[in-house]
Amino acid sequence: MSIYVVEPQKLIETIAEKLREFSEIKPPEGSEFWKTAFFKELAPADTESFWYIRCASLLRKIRKFGPIGVNKLRKHYGGRNRKGSGLNHSAKGSGKIIRVALQQLESANLIVKLEKKGRILSNEGISFLERAAHNILRK
Repeated sequence: MSIYVVEPQKLIETIAEKLREFSEIKPPEGSEFWKTAFFKELAPADTESFWYIRCASLLRKIRKFGPIGVNKLRKHYGGRNRKGSGLNHSAKGSGKIIRVALQQLESANLIVKLEKKGRILSNEGISFLERAAHNILRK
């Protein structure tokens, strides 16, 4: 089953619930106070499940756009920086959140780091995503 057939929101929610079972993936200490980008005013409202949702979203993005690096992912999670009365400018998302989440996903053997290219899903990661998509379509 392909991840492209399923709605992204449903897929990410399902994967986030399954990621809670992995012992390697845990929110870092103090992450409930981290903003997701410098231009944001507050941390995410749903701090308990934010980390798992971000990890699930990263898995989906790596499958879709991989091999991909941290800088490209920062652009994907970026937004607009409002600078007063002037024009808005684009800004990147937080690199530390992405980097730590990727390291945890690597330790869970869901993604693999390619030398000088970025990260891709491992065979375990691909089957993990495909099984989640298949379970959603069966419901």
